[in-house]
Amino acid sequence: MKSKIFFLFIIPLFLYIFLLPVMPLMEPDEARYSDIPSLMNRTGDYISPHLLHVVYLEKPPLSYWATALSFKIFGENEFSSRLFVALCAWGCIFLVYRMGVFFQDEKTGLYSAGVLSTFLFHSILGKINILDIPLTFFVCLATWGGYRYFTGDCQRKGWLYLLYVSSGLAFLTKGLIGIIFPLAIVMLWLFISKRWRDVLRLFSPGGISLFLLISCPWVILVQKANKDFFWFFFVHEHFLRYTATNGSRNHPFWFYFPVVLFGTLPWSAFLWKALKERVGEKASLFKVEEKNFLLIWIFFILIFFFFSSSKLIPYIAPIFLPIAVIFGHIFRLYEDRNISMEKGRGRRFLYDLPIILMSLLFIAGLISACFIRNVSLGAFQINLPFENGWELIILPILFLISMTLLPSLVQRKWGRGWFLAVTILSTLFLVTIHFPISHFLTPYKSAYPVSRAIRMLLHTNQEVYQFNTSLYGIEFYNKIRTPLVGRYGGGELDFGIQQLPPEERSHYFLFYPRFYEFCKEKGEIYCITQGKENVEILKKEISTLEVLWDNGVYYFLRLQV
Repeated sequence: MKSKIFFLFIIPLFLYIFLLPVMPLMEPDEARYSDIPSLMNRTGDYISPHLLHVVYLEKPPLSYWATALSFKIFGENEFSSRLFVALCAWGCIFLVYRMGVFFQDEKTGLYSAGVLSTFLFHSILGKINILDIPLTFFVCLATWGGYRYFTGDCQRKGWLYLLYVSSGLAFLTKGLIGIIFPLAIVMLWLFISKRWRDVLRLFSPGGISLFLLISCPWVILVQKANKDFFWFFFVHEHFLRYTATNGSRNHPFWFYFPVVLFGTLPWSAFLWKALKERVGEKASLFKVEEKNFLLIWIFFILIFFFFSSSKLIPYIAPIFLPIAVIFGHIFRLYEDRNISMEKGRGRRFLYDLPIILMSLLFIAGLISACFIRNVSLGAFQINLPFENGWELIILPILFLISMTLLPSLVQRKWGRGWFLAVTILSTLFLVTIHFPISHFLTPYKSAYPVSRAIRMLLHTNQEVYQFNTSLYGIEFYNKIRTPLVGRYGGGELDFGIQQLPPEERSHYFLFYPRFYEFCKEKGEIYCITQGKENVEILKKEISTLEVLWDNGVYYFLRLQV
């Protein structure tokens, strides 16, 4: 009972709830997915999502609705913005626990939960307000429901209905991928298991009705409100996004291999040790059907995105749950069996080498961050203004060093407690590393500092223009609408901009000549821009430019003509 509380409640509470307010909202994703639900609450329009006050139909609204509700309960802040994502990450941990229990026993379930909780990938994405962790939770819940239905007697329809209900929620989170992944994984597993006839049982009239009941009302209402929704959402945002080449996202096919390797740290560093130090009979980890299911789950998603022209790191989040179950069982067997302590120090050192290299890699990264003074952001060279931050990296470094030494010492002294020691040290490292990360990223990845400057320095009823930048966080933190000059969020607002009345469009989305004309007409304009390069551009066109505030990255300017 104590172990269950520790692995399923205490660790997730510290890693996924208490840390939510540590960092300000990061640009552009977190600020985007906070501004949309904030606008929903202010406008009362929960059907057509809006970003910067223009229609934004790239994604369905379930996460927006959940965040809007969180805003109403807890106020609009970093904690409430990330809460839904954190709860979904916690839900994934519970799901992995149940998977481990079903495949083996409660100990494997708890070890699997501990592994997923402290995976670098899951612990980072589980506290960032993006859509991939909620999608992961619903997709994996649906996949598990389908598997459980066919591993029973096929009479318990509840598991099949769980597949369709969760797929409906996954669709409302990020679109068609929510139904494609669970159905494809379960069907492939049935084919490989030579259960072809069972494929027809997967298509349940009751389940399909539940899916349509969940997904269709919003689709119908949003199409009624936006006549081009079907084409934009299903063709442009699904088919064309998967197939069309986009230079900024067209990574090579092997792109996800290092993502998996680093995303499973610190546990992937301990895997070699666990596999090589086990002695005795090497029993199979899982039954054939269980192994096939877990591998299909992992490799179908990887192969799906190998062929996609659009590859981003968070896309493969669903594969980390079956990987956690496999790792959890390996570490459980490693700790339960007799460990050979008679081997020479040289051989033990080789087994510990990946752990040492991992710690050195992280330590080098932390120390290097204290010396970085220039960051390249696209065309801009940013001079970072923060202090060294040495005091913030001391604890993470100590926990990394402890991770290379303490678990083995515990194991040799007491013969047990190795896994618990690694889990606790991993948790402490992941908790303490948030503070230097926040310190290093905030100046150039968050609009929070410049938003504070606007609140302190801007006169009432004055507009603020964004020149060659689009910081969504300004609108979220300050509750003001900022006209954009020359750059509209990388094109993601183009569809919504075209829906605006001409007068509104010309006022809030300006090209350079019109902006300079506007400066002459008004005589005085307040402006936000990014990088010294943009300040120099404005100096060439504006007779008087006053820097009201800057942090070396963003500049708050008063322009006078």
